[in-house]
Amino acid sequence: MRAVVQRADGGRVVVDGRTVGGFEGPGLVVLVGVTHDDTPEQARRLAAKIHDLRVFEPRHASSPLDDERRELSASELGLPLLVVSQFTLYGDARK
Repeated sequence: MRAVVQRADGGRVVVDGRTVGGFEGPGLVVLVGVTHDDTPEQARRLAAKIHDLRVFEPRHASSPLDDERRELSASELGLPLLVVSQFTLYGDARK
């Protein structure tokens, strides 16, 4: 299982001209590639890592924090995640 995580100031997924998911403002866009060897336990571990990933500065918080130097996770700030299936993460780009 592979994931690419990116901070974003909004994101959306459009299928056939219709928005099927998205958010506005700060959040995370997560591209996830799954292969036939991956297990539900691996998915739980990856989800927990992304849930606790500290990539946001305290300025995104709605209330003052004790330690303003510490980065915060999207879950601590209540920010959205847009998770998108991306099988090309397992693509073989060798010649």
